[in-house]
Amino acid sequence: MIPNIFQLVYLFAGFASDPAELAAAKTANGLEITLNGKPLATFSQGDNTILRPYFANLHSPKGMRLTRTHPPLPDRDATDHATMHPGVWLGFGDISGEDFWRNKARMEPKDLEIEAGLNSQQIRFATRHALNAAGGPLMGHLKSRFSVGVSPTGCLIVWDAALEAGEKGLVLGDQEEMGFGARMAGTLIEKKGGKIANSNGKTTAKETWGQPAEWTDYSGVANGTETGITLFASPDNFRRSWWHNRDYGLMVANPFGRSAMKQGGKSAVELKAGESLRLVFGAMLHEGPGYNPGQAYNDFRAAIGREKEKTPR
Repeated sequence: MIPNIFQLVYLFAGFASDPAELAAAKTANGLEITLNGKPLATFSQGDNTILRPYFANLHSPKGMRLTRTHPPLPDRDATDHATMHPGVWLGFGDISGEDFWRNKARMEPKDLEIEAGLNSQQIRFATRHALNAAGGPLMGHLKSRFSVGVSPTGCLIVWDAALEAGEKGLVLGDQEEMGFGARMAGTLIEKKGGKIANSNGKTTAKETWGQPAEWTDYSGVANGTETGITLFASPDNFRRSWWHNRDYGLMVANPFGRSAMKQGGKSAVELKAGESLRLVFGAMLHEGPGYNPGQAYNDFRAAIGREKEKTPR
């Protein structure tokens, strides 16, 4: 069984041709992350409307907006799912019948620690959240490690999480709304000319929906520049992810929704008391010509391999 771990976010740097200066400033409930003095992303441990941790208002390395404005601006953004699709997130629509996607149950923040002694090209932090049922009882914990940094192909965020079962155990159910998701900026969505492609060579939301893949890229052109986000699922996860992709800007890597994604019988992943399940995902924020999501996936695998050496499970 996978050992208990903390949830981290890594800002991993050191491979770009130009020096990159990453910084993180603590806020009331999270971090403001900047790259060379410009906004890169906001990390929230959760708030009064979104009851789980998430990243919002993500930008490319040179400052192009990649995710829908949070909160959405009615004169510029689609406003559907405003509290469910904040930017980039990890959510679960069914944990033992409790809904941690639609903000019915709460991931209550307990700890946020920034790793000290790193240089300006690295930021790492860890969080711990209590899994509280809608009625209040403690069900377990979500512990995560994060990294964000500059790779040869863009800015890479790694979300390394562990779901830890409490005394009654946990059962992770089968829904579309389970896993690691992103909601793209309106200028980049398929409905407005954006493109979706996965690691198996399939394209479009319709063709990639429900299909297993190592990664999915969602990109478009903004201000004359091609830019987008690639989501990755670690090959070390307990199962490959199926993908819940939509033409309005949503993509979700989902290793739980086998029946919901029309790929077989109903899934139920059971954790006994004290057991934990590790899930590792990544998001590459990219821009410019010549971007290769396959190479970016290799960068992701290299990054998680380095972190595994530093913090063995």
